Amino acid sequence: MAVHHRTGPRPTRFAGALAATALAVGLVPAPALAAAAPGVDQPAYCSSATHPELADRLSRDIADAVRGRQSTPALAVRDLGTGLSCFLDPARHFDSASIVKATIMGAVLRIAQDENRPLTPFEEENLRPMITRSDNDAAVRLWKYVGPARMQTFLDLAGMHDTVLSADGFGLTQVTAGDELKQLDVYTVNPDVLTPEHRSYGLQLMAEVEPDQRWGTPFGAPPDVTTHVKNGWLQRATHGWRVHSLGIFTGPDRLYQIAVLTDDNPTESYGIGTIQRISQQIHRDLADRADEGRTRVAPGAPGAPDLAAPEIGDGSVPAVRER
Repeated sequence: MAVHHRTGPRPTRFAGALAATALAVGLVPAPALAAAAPGVDQPAYCSSATHPELADRLSRDIADAVRGRQSTPALAVRDLGTGLSCFLDPARHFDSASIVKATIMGAVLRIAQDENRPLTPFEEENLRPMITRSDNDAAVRLWKYVGPARMQTFLDLAGMHDTVLSADGFGLTQVTAGDELKQLDVYTVNPDVLTPEHRSYGLQLMAEVEPDQRWGTPFGAPPDVTTHVKNGWLQRATHGWRVHSLGIFTGPDRLYQIAVLTDDNPTESYGIGTIQRISQQIHRDLADRADEGRTRVAPGAPGAPDLAAPEIGDGSVPAVRER
């Protein structure tokens, strides 16, 4: 289906809700990192001018989720309905692995938008597999097609000033949790980068990611939201496994975003477990606030999941010498 900034595909059912929410609340600037409250050891990861009790509870729950883990995590969360933001080490750099594919997609959509045309067959035929099944051949083709100059232009438009493109393969792009939240904004509330039609197209692909790649930030999401996800996983000689997950969650009067990046994981599944421990707490606390009558989700055992496939990197890095 072609995308055109004037006559593109009909927006999906959640596009109108996103636009209305963005208009109502606007873009919330991302603070660097909330400071701990005076006199207490509990880190204040979260803040909200209108829901301070929710921010306090979620800060405690995030701290509980990461306590004792070998992973080194960074996260950024925003819930537009409550004005809640959470940040943990949002400026720390990580190898991107395959989450940079969401950035490649944004750059391709922006090129079509700037040229005032629908997506070409080449663009469409590579965008879909790159996002829905994390196809690396498609990503390489689009990475070369866009090129570093146009990739940088897209980063500048999105305000992703801490992201550093790699010359050694797209998966070694240096990313931060703070910038990944801005990346998610591109597909939701930032009106300055993509048109509503292009944002809707990107969200639709992220909603159609194959089931075996829908782990991470979707873990514990309530049944009344639509999940849009892009994950990345990569093992290197230093810092073990990098395991990352980006999630956008939309529904009636609901829009929130979660970016969790990790490294120093001993295994891929351990990193997934860390992300899912964090994400479960976020979904649970936001669901409780959205519907006080909702039955609280049992914590269960949010440790390392049982992966059917053997642990193997996502292929986002070519066979180059480790640095």
